[in-house]
Amino acid sequence: MNIVKSVFLTSIVIFSAMQAHSQLEATSASAVATNDDGTKDEMAKEVKEAFLHSWKSYMTYAWGTDALMPLSKKGHNWYKTSLLMTPVDAYDVMIIMGLKDEAAEAKKLIFEKLRFDVDMDVQNFEVSIRILGGLLSAYELDGDEQFLKLAKDLGNRLIKSFDSPTGMPYRYVNLMTGKTRGNISNPAEIGTYIIEYGILSRHTGDKKYFETAKRAMVALNKLRSPLGLTGSQIDVQTGKWINTSSHISGGIDSYLEYMLKAGILFNDKEMTEMWQTSLASVNKYLADEKPSGFWYGHADMNEGKITATSYGSLDAFFAASLALGGDLKHAEALQESNYKMWMLYGIEPEGLDYVKMEPTSPSYALRPENIESTYYLYQFTHDEKYTEMGKTMFRNLVKFCRNDVGFCALKSVKTMEKEDEMESFFLAETLKYAYLLFDDGKSLDFNKVIFNTEAHPYRR
Repeated sequence: MNIVKSVFLTSIVIFSAMQAHSQLEATSASAVATNDDGTKDEMAKEVKEAFLHSWKSYMTYAWGTDALMPLSKKGHNWYKTSLLMTPVDAYDVMIIMGLKDEAAEAKKLIFEKLRFDVDMDVQNFEVSIRILGGLLSAYELDGDEQFLKLAKDLGNRLIKSFDSPTGMPYRYVNLMTGKTRGNISNPAEIGTYIIEYGILSRHTGDKKYFETAKRAMVALNKLRSPLGLTGSQIDVQTGKWINTSSHISGGIDSYLEYMLKAGILFNDKEMTEMWQTSLASVNKYLADEKPSGFWYGHADMNEGKITATSYGSLDAFFAASLALGGDLKHAEALQESNYKMWMLYGIEPEGLDYVKMEPTSPSYALRPENIESTYYLYQFTHDEKYTEMGKTMFRNLVKFCRNDVGFCALKSVKTMEKEDEMESFFLAETLKYAYLLFDDGKSLDFNKVIFNTEAHPYRR
């Protein structure tokens, strides 16, 4: 199917488009041309050093908390009790990088301090992908049964969130009481559990986890519009759509991702069919080719017409999904757009109007998705232009985001003003994907694993 929508342009518009395209290509080419130094082995060492720089500062200033605040040099917790997000999220990175001492220290902390019998509400989605996902990948890579024991305990607490009339989960659940809240949710927070729950079922032999997560995905999929699109917000108690805007960005992104990956990881034909039908609708109604490149926009789920030319750092994951799903042509086209977004200021903005090529949200939260897609494209094409892209992205991260104790999010990519934030996913995802891009499969075979949306790998 040709997913690119055809448009008729006047000769003036064609000339303008060629000029814009040439300018953007020149920017990208210039950035790549400055990166002749640094072999892949040397780049892998640079990424590992960046990880150690950040991890050692976490140990010094934030040990036992969820995350390091790199400007104020202290730790912070998401909730009243730490869930050790950074150590749990980053543990498999240490294993992959061969950092045995650091891994041993993190493991000791996790086993001594991580407990879930705490009277507090947690966000089901984030705790599942970071903590449950991290514990399960730790178990697969390390083999210590205590990781699985912790994962099972957490899974038994989180699964209570699915006790709704539709089978779709509530957004929040109390870890001690099982009480739920947050009935207005989104596809990502409804359909991003089947990987973690499926792996938990695989290792415990209890099918209830996989079946519960799959039931929620199927229920949501049945509520798509006649055009095959999902909206942005839905009531999990009634199944009524609250917001009908459709896109591939945050709030929908990992729901699409998990259809594809669950189909591969568990050989689940129903998930594969859901991915294929959803992708056909996304490509038909959201794919958007402009003079600036190939993008995906926003449309009403019932109308199917582009309503906003909005794209951003979270959307950049989709090039990886397209590649994994076998559509290299459009994956490569989208990754070119991803890279243009990154090079617009040297670091990508959170949100971008891809027609005006102006940020709609200028912040950068140290997100991994652009580097993730670069890694995937290199795995499928072995084209060294992707390692060059990755080299530029990583060195710009160092240039603009690194400080004396870690890496800082940015308030604005226009000013490069730093923000006092370094979330666990920077270690778990951004640096992991950068390292794997340059590592050339020495530490992890791409073809033998599937990554969850937090970059935790599981054996196929």
